[in-house]
Amino acid sequence: MNKKSEKKSAYAAAGVDIDEKMRMIDSIKKAVASTQTSGVLSGIGRFGGLFKSPGAGRILVASTDGVGTKLKVAHMADKHDTIGQCLVNHCVTDILTQGATPLFFLDYIGTSNLSPKVFSDVVKGLCKACRENSCALIGGETAEMPGLYPQGEYDLVGTIVGVVSKKDYVSGDSIRPDDVLIGLPSTGLQTNGYSLARKIVFEQAGKKLDDIVPGTRTTFEKALLAIHSSFLKPVMALYEAEIKIRGMSHITGGGLIDNTPRMLPKNVDAVYDRSSWKVPALFKWLQEAGQVDTDEMYKVFNMGIGYVICVSKKESEAALEVLKSAKSRPKVIGSIEKGSGKTLFI
Repeated sequence: MNKKSEKKSAYAAAGVDIDEKMRMIDSIKKAVASTQTSGVLSGIGRFGGLFKSPGAGRILVASTDGVGTKLKVAHMADKHDTIGQCLVNHCVTDILTQGATPLFFLDYIGTSNLSPKVFSDVVKGLCKACRENSCALIGGETAEMPGLYPQGEYDLVGTIVGVVSKKDYVSGDSIRPDDVLIGLPSTGLQTNGYSLARKIVFEQAGKKLDDIVPGTRTTFEKALLAIHSSFLKPVMALYEAEIKIRGMSHITGGGLIDNTPRMLPKNVDAVYDRSSWKVPALFKWLQEAGQVDTDEMYKVFNMGIGYVICVSKKESEAALEVLKSAKSRPKVIGSIEKGSGKTLFI
């Protein structure tokens, strides 16, 4: 090998190795191809991904989101194979609130310099969740920006596009007093509240990742990196059973307090009974260790409820049976009353 070929390029010396990036992209092409559905018209590598138009009478629903500072925990644990699953499931569930099923997904990874193994683990996680949600990964961007991010760390963002027929679109407009609110459990923090949780766990309480969460047999690493749930399958089971869904809410940043009003008309309130479900031990410990007010806990964290479905009282029992059959562990956690579009608790 001559001296010229051994010399590192000026761009690589500045922190961006284009050849290494292309090798990384080549290494994940097989995994990405495994997510492709019948609607995909082109594979990755072009300037834009192509997907068939869903047809007349159907509405496209799009959303973009990230996983917040859960990435900090993944970096601390050096575990990156599930964070991509969290991102896809989060985005899938966001558009699900309007009745949409996913068509395709695009990811963005911003980094100073990402190792090939970390890159591969992240993308394989994205692909796994895309397959599980019947969603095609049709493109993305990996941007190396030395000096913008701490060495070895990265940001992860996803954009999803889904589709719903006009007749199945869920606007929340049909929600009425006396309707029933059904809660589906979360797996933990999902992807929200991590800035406060990390401060309490690692700074205030001085805990380590391999310490056990008080009141459980689970380490903080496992609890904090639990995969964000996708609620696609149980909701689709309701559609298949022809149960009318009047409203849905994904309990993300803002908790039950801020997310429930996103599905409500302005003439009703959602009234939750806090005694109707068991708050997981992790949240109880965070509140005690961090001395966090109860109202703030319900505004920052999901408190064990990952998704809320509103149905008529008449169909509530049937809805519960369908959701139980879908193994989603539903509970009636509240009801709708006349009001002004707020979340209330009893």
